[in-house]
Amino acid sequence: MSSTPFFLIFLSYLFFFSSWFFCFSSSAGFDLTPISFDEGYSPLFGDFNLVRSPDGNSVRLLLDVYSGSGFISSNMYAHGFFSAKIKLPSDNTAGVVVAFYASNGDVFEKSHDELDIEFLGNVQGKPWRFQTNLYGNGSTSRGREERYRLWFDPSKEFHRYSILWTAKNIIFYVDEVPIREVIRSDEMGGDYPTKPMSLYATIWDASSWATGGGKIKVNYDYAPFTAEFRELVLDGCPMDPIQEYPDFTICNDKDAWLDTRIYSFLSPKRRAAMHKFRQHYMYYSSCYDVWRYPVKLPGCVIDPIEKERFNQSGRLKFERSHKKQTRTAKARRERKSRSDA
Repeated sequence: MSSTPFFLIFLSYLFFFSSWFFCFSSSAGFDLTPISFDEGYSPLFGDFNLVRSPDGNSVRLLLDVYSGSGFISSNMYAHGFFSAKIKLPSDNTAGVVVAFYASNGDVFEKSHDELDIEFLGNVQGKPWRFQTNLYGNGSTSRGREERYRLWFDPSKEFHRYSILWTAKNIIFYVDEVPIREVIRSDEMGGDYPTKPMSLYATIWDASSWATGGGKIKVNYDYAPFTAEFRELVLDGCPMDPIQEYPDFTICNDKDAWLDTRIYSFLSPKRRAAMHKFRQHYMYYSSCYDVWRYPVKLPGCVIDPIEKERFNQSGRLKFERSHKKQTRTAKARRERKSRSDA
């Protein structure tokens, strides 16, 4: 049977699904107030590879053979909504990681908290992959990674990526689509991030692990690799001076304001969008990785329907079966060629 009809069906499905997300994203904005780079950030490293726009409202981070680059928020925050529109490097970016994250690792080296969105480099022509993660109180041995594909090419145009962090929950967003929610529970204890964090954005060489498990390295023939950031948002409660056990009551008013924002509440429509995203684009979850975590991680909410889609390695069953089917089909064709000869 010809593969053309299947291909057309696949394209139609992809177009419909992408359009569904686009319509959802564009119909309900977050009513955000962006700030200029200098209002909220300063260079972190690789100053010569950090390029501000003439109006100061956007910034480019470059990675070349000499250095990556990054910036950091001028304040640390106790809770908040942190967001930016980002356009990723194009062409072959295998091994290149672009990260947008909150952390206090520079201050609390042995008990740090962290919330990550990391783009894991791309082999040209393949779907982009990225991950979210969180740590609390230095719980790096219990990483809570989830990995996903995107339904668009993030190097073609800007898309908004956001992290909501409150005393009650954490939500990761792509545009206005929620992709992951972590609800604070007694079971999580200190694994839930509680200490003030700074916001970071970086680009760097992660050849040792980012693409193909480190098998595909950065090819500097394509350098410099450029990630662009604009419409930066820092809606949080600044905490100064830094304290390991801060008085969060001084942030009560800001926390109450955050609770009123549209991005702090998952309506049935948004929750349905999150479920649809996870059903179609999540390909790894540490909550289903029983090889790595024989005992369920504190705070993991197991969805029985979702769990059925994953192996004990935490990866999609389809990926393995698809590869197996591909190898079987290839072997069948080779045997047929030999018999015809």
